[in-house]
Amino acid sequence: MLKVTPMRLPEVLIIEPKVFGDERGFFLESWNQRRFDECTGLQTDFVQDNHSRSACGVLRGMHYQIHQPQGKLVRVVAGHVFDVVVDMRRSSPRLGQWDAVELSAANHRQLWVPPGFAHGFVVLSQQADFLYKTTDYYAPEHERTLAWNDPHVGIEWPLHELTQPPALSAKDAVGRAWADCEFFD
Repeated sequence: MLKVTPMRLPEVLIIEPKVFGDERGFFLESWNQRRFDECTGLQTDFVQDNHSRSACGVLRGMHYQIHQPQGKLVRVVAGHVFDVVVDMRRSSPRLGQWDAVELSAANHRQLWVPPGFAHGFVVLSQQADFLYKTTDYYAPEHERTLAWNDPHVGIEWPLHELTQPPALSAKDAVGRAWADCEFFD
């Protein structure tokens, strides 16, 4: 069974699978379409699985696809990250609000990030393996990046846990300010 908990942005869901553990290790069911749909009330079709590995202090985000928007089911299978979402839907009463959760290999949590949200994370462990399923294909021509440190949004990243400034890709280092972003309807 899955435990599903809405976040402060209620469309974003923390999903905790049942973990069976003993002295040998553990077992969990990481994906079951029927169970996911029943427990979340959603009907999803995932078309792509991705796996990234990042070193401590790597910050990826805040990404979204303005066309071909992707819903994402994300989890960490090695390490520990601070995972963030931002509501980018113009029609939402929570436009511009953010929320975050820690995902780790130890807590086995998954996060459902619906289409219409920007998404990113910073690695807090020595390294992290991050897996995610998407509901649409990656389309680089439609990808947009909200600046990770935009003061209008005001994400409270746990940078005090890092020994140096976050490591950013060239694309993430030039993310757009909130005022210059494209939004979903």
